[in-house]
Order: sequence, then structure tokens, then C-alpha cells
Amino acid sequence: MHAEAGQDDAVVAALQAEIEALKAQLAEAEQKAGENHEHFVRASAETENVRRRSKEELDKARKFAIEGFAESLLPVCDSLEMALTVESPSVDSIREGVQATLRQLQQALERNKVQVIDPLGQRFDPNTQQAISMQPNPEVAANHVAAVLQKGYLINDRVLRPAMVVVSQG
Repeated sequence: MHAEAGQDDAVVAALQAEIEALKAQLAEAEQKAGENHEHFVRASAETENVRRRSKEELDKARKFAIEGFAESLLPVCDSLEMALTVESPSVDSIREGVQATLRQLQQALERNKVQVIDPLGQRFDPNTQQAISMQPNPEVAANHVAAVLQKGYLINDRVLRPAMVVVSQG
């Protein structure tokens, strides 16, 4: 019976050692899980902060996107207001003032990436032009723009307004 008791004590001791080893592994795993959870919480918070900041920056960009454009139009407005204060302008001074104001407006548009579409003599392009009519014109090749009724405009390579054109039938 003593031999069995000695064997039982050895089995119990081995099991207790295994239990202690498993407890140590469990404690280590719990510690690692806690660290990983902490990293996850920090990463989630950082992701949420980046998302919030990006949304705020996007909202601000939308809100003030037109600010630069509006600012570049102010000299045009000033020129028109000054023209209205002239008591008795001559036709020549009105023409010069309008030409100067038009140059200011064109410069403002250029600074803001607005480009003119003036396709006279070019092949008709339905992506940037709107054909108002087709007319026979022996001086202009078929399917080419014979006349521009209204210039078109692009903004950052996107059609803002298509040019209205008359297309030659040849």
C-alpha cells in the first residue's frame, strides 16, 4: 500500500506541477491579451481621431473652396463699380474700361484653372461642344466647327459649359 501511496503522491505532484505550469501560461496569455487589447483600444482611438480630423478638414475645404475664386473676382467688381462713378464717359473710355475689366476677369479665371473652349476650325467634339446647327460651308472641312456662337469652359479638365457651335457639312 505504501508503494501505491508513493505512486499516487508522484502523480499528484506531477499534476500539481502541470497545473502550475498551465497557470503560468494562462497568466502570460492573459497579460499578452491585455497588452493586445490596450494596443487595439489605442489604435481604434487613433483611427477615430484621424477620421474625425479628415472630416473636419474636408468640411473646411468645402466651406472655403470658393474663397480664393471669390477673392480673385474682387478687382473685377472694383473696376465695374469705378466705371459706374464716371460722370460722362466717352465711348472710347467705356471700351477701354470694359477691355481692362475683361482682362481682369480672364486672369481670375485662369488663376482658378478655368480654361476657355474656343474650337473654331477644329474637329467637332461632342464631349466639349454642343452643336446648335449644321451648315454647308465649302471653306471648312466636314464635321469641323465653322462658327462658335458661345465659348465653352473647362474647370480642372472637366466641362463647366460646352461651347455652342455650328458644324460644317463640308
